[in-house]
Amino acid sequence: MAKTSYLIDLSCTTCGKHFPSNQPQTYCHDCNATLLANYDFTRLKQAVDRDQFRCRPKGMWRWYECLPVRKAHSIVTLGEGDTPLLRLTRLGHTLGLLNLYIKEEGINPTGSFKARGVACAVSKAQEHGITKLVIPSAGNAGGALAAYAAQAGMDALIYMPKSSPNSNISESIITGARVELVDGLIDQAGKLANLKTEQDGWFNMATFKEPYRVEGKKIMGYEIAESLGWRLPDVIIYPTGGGTGLVGMWKAFQELASLSWLEERSMPRMMAVQAEGCAPVVKAFDSGVTFCEPWIDAQTIATGLCVPKSFADQLILRDIQESNGMAISVSDEEIRQWQGQLARTEGLFACPEGAATLAGLVKLIHQGSISKDETVVIFNTASGIKYN
Repeated sequence: MAKTSYLIDLSCTTCGKHFPSNQPQTYCHDCNATLLANYDFTRLKQAVDRDQFRCRPKGMWRWYECLPVRKAHSIVTLGEGDTPLLRLTRLGHTLGLLNLYIKEEGINPTGSFKARGVACAVSKAQEHGITKLVIPSAGNAGGALAAYAAQAGMDALIYMPKSSPNSNISESIITGARVELVDGLIDQAGKLANLKTEQDGWFNMATFKEPYRVEGKKIMGYEIAESLGWRLPDVIIYPTGGGTGLVGMWKAFQELASLSWLEERSMPRMMAVQAEGCAPVVKAFDSGVTFCEPWIDAQTIATGLCVPKSFADQLILRDIQESNGMAISVSDEEIRQWQGQLARTEGLFACPEGAATLAGLVKLIHQGSISKDETVVIFNTASGIKYN
């Protein structure tokens, strides 16, 4: 049977305006807001049964019908996806939790979950005939873009803060990307990427400035549901910088409900974790507002969380609220402490962002926001080895 994407079009998350998916799209310039992909789930549900996916070759692209690439020959893949959902038995016992899991994203190509989103976005760019890609990155997204652009034969330009991990800079250079190191943070890198797009026509792959990276990330949600017997966890704790992972998974859970693939319709509470040195989402959530103010003097060892203001801040806050979730911050000291504890207890060397989810879990338990019999999934978004 031929592969078929059931993508219909894209729509603005603010005004609802629809955009065609058969040509390159960025974001809604009227609202300065993110576009999300829409699918024909009525037809998809009639054509495919959920259990068919398990019989296909492993990887993110076995969910082809739920992804936006229409031409199978345009797919650019390095084997991303289908990362393990590991039960943390010893750590769960220590914390008093009966059902604690971690989604281990560090085994993806280029060593992080960024491979998922970039694979999808580069594949869609190839489908549209785009050949020059630019991205601002604190590290892992740049390394992923460099690798996937290399496989696709595209040019890649990456603006990275000078504070980015050396491994991210090296992996980007060795795979052929042009890397420009920037004084400042991801927001300054973003301004330079915008300028390159405006002046020279390079396609901007920045977080939520194009609509398909989030589609690759959402498959994490599909995989979790399948791994848990088509039931969703009670709580998901996710490290939140740009926000594509959190937004993508919440989108996945809505899609799974639309497809009637879930055994139960209860949705997880989405818990966003940020670093105390850069916590714009936490500040906005605690203040009860629907948007973030740019964080001044952002600093943290978790470089992926050093995002002073996400382009999709309103969407992140909306999804947290819709899920009855929370936003919580942790210190760099807590990140280091629980990074070591996870390694010594379960043998997993998490990145600082991944360790932040464990530190956040501990805080949520102590404040009574999570009970011992709830199923909880935390995330390690990259290999800790990349940060040393």
